[in-house]
Amino acid sequence: MADRQEIMEMMRARGAQEQQDRLQRYRVLNEKVRKGEILFTGSSLMEQFPIDELRMTEGIDAVIYNRGVGGFTTEDMLRHMEEMVFATEPRKIFINIGTNDISRTDYRVEKLMENYGKIIAMIQRRLPEAEIYMMAYYPVNEVDKLPDAEWAKGMFATRTNENIRMANEAVERLAGETGCHYIDVNDGLTDENGRLKKEYTIEGIHMYANGYRVVLENLRKYL
Repeated sequence: MADRQEIMEMMRARGAQEQQDRLQRYRVLNEKVRKGEILFTGSSLMEQFPIDELRMTEGIDAVIYNRGVGGFTTEDMLRHMEEMVFATEPRKIFINIGTNDISRTDYRVEKLMENYGKIIAMIQRRLPEAEIYMMAYYPVNEVDKLPDAEWAKGMFATRTNENIRMANEAVERLAGETGCHYIDVNDGLTDENGRLKKEYTIEGIHMYANGYRVVLENLRKYL
């Protein structure tokens, strides 16, 4: 039987082509973007944020580009800053990257913050006028609606709400050290046990639009 690391490697291998396709779509889209607008970027938790539809539904008058890539870690983002950040030349950047780092068997919060710090430094060098908003990592639900699949058995080995809490504290410190904004967008997402609410989650990690509507309300004043 494959161990958790092997399962994760197989999942990453299957998703690699999708990631490359996504990056190519972004390269084409970036040719015609309006500079100086708002950017959402990060991993799948940002890619799946239905910001354009929610923006229209909620009557938010803003141009918001989404450049999230599912499965990406901070290391992946460092390799693709052009597609995910720089090509759009945004005035505001909202970042949610790092939860896939937390999911790794060799996860260390120090390494996560080292890479996150490099991302921030690159943005500040290339786009010194841009405002950077570092979003809190969302809670997970390791009890309800879990997939019945072999790969799912290790989903929460390191991606726990305690590790997420400590990572959020580290992100908040990093934001203070680098002159960025930290946004705790999690108000209203958790149940009485501190887990992501059952009605919001697809499989314990990712969210439906009702969860993202809560997040949008929490960050709306920053848009």
